[in-house]
Amino acid sequence: MTRPGPLPDYAKREALEKLLLQGVSMSEAARKVGVNRKTAKRWRYGRHDRRADGVMRNYAPVILLKPAKPASPRYLSLDERIRIADLHREGHSLRSIGRLMGRPASTISREIRRNSSPSGRYRPHQAQQHAMARRPRPRPSRLARDAVLRECVETKLLRRWSPEQIARSLPAMFPGQPARWLCAETIYQAVYRPDLGGLRRSLPGLVLRHRHRQRKRRRHPLARRPGRNHVPTMTSIDQRPASVLDRHEDGHWEGDLVMGSGNASAVVTLVERSSRFTFVGHLPPGRKDSATVCDVVAGFLASLPPHLRRTLTWDQGNEMAQHATIAARAPGLVIYVCDAHAPWQRPTNENTNGLPLRVRVS
Repeated sequence: MTRPGPLPDYAKREALEKLLLQGVSMSEAARKVGVNRKTAKRWRYGRHDRRADGVMRNYAPVILLKPAKPASPRYLSLDERIRIADLHREGHSLRSIGRLMGRPASTISREIRRNSSPSGRYRPHQAQQHAMARRPRPRPSRLARDAVLRECVETKLLRRWSPEQIARSLPAMFPGQPARWLCAETIYQAVYRPDLGGLRRSLPGLVLRHRHRQRKRRRHPLARRPGRNHVPTMTSIDQRPASVLDRHEDGHWEGDLVMGSGNASAVVTLVERSSRFTFVGHLPPGRKDSATVCDVVAGFLASLPPHLRRTLTWDQGNEMAQHATIAARAPGLVIYVCDAHAPWQRPTNENTNGLPLRVRVS
């Protein structure tokens, strides 16, 4: 028979909770209470433990800084459980305890039977924790219950669809079945927490983008050869008409050059600000110079009617060095260049570039 562990130190937990409520830092509160900071952090935020068989066990926090939602009076409170323990220890019968507390004897009997230890000892604080753990009654998610829906979501995730795209496509795939419609947040939770969403455990490593898992170290933008302008005779975005921002008029484009893996391939992306129409032009392998970009961009824009090619906004990359040639081949087009290190000045294009980047550019 194994030796039982030490009893929880409820006094230190209560003292730590009071100090945190007073605004004391976690390290200072742990030092004053006399516990390790890691222990105090576990009391406050809970902890996760993965067993050898891969099952994740979640331990809820034992102290709550925010007052919990008041429970219904029909549930036993902690004070009532403490009184039950005291009366039971004094030798009162179950009917006597119920009469003194104004509770049915069946409630007292069920409470002691449910929450007593294997040795038959009733501990009120432990009984309170068991009762709070049983109260939520969690249900499996829709993805865990519906095999057809789960297979559909997994297939689209493996095809590099974003959760937002999947959520918008579900009403069209399952018309008249709102039980199979999900929001993007539900899919995100299923990806990051396979134990809750019912998805395969190997799926997150396949569908999460590299930059979301680990961010590459880059030089500070201001340290990248400051003051050097790659685009000659540029027209600053400050001179662009304010009407472009309203998105009420067609023909205003944003563009960028997207590099593939190892810079071995590249595409040009052009997005119309009003309709979000996107053009993706593949460049020949090993050809990402300004002349090649000029041919692809000018060839596409020249094929459009004049009212659909009013402006083009680009960054200060040297691939736009021949912007004057593009404007000459697409009459009526005015090209504006963003400020240095300001990708947010081309928001529509930057957001759209995330889609081509999910797949390998070839």
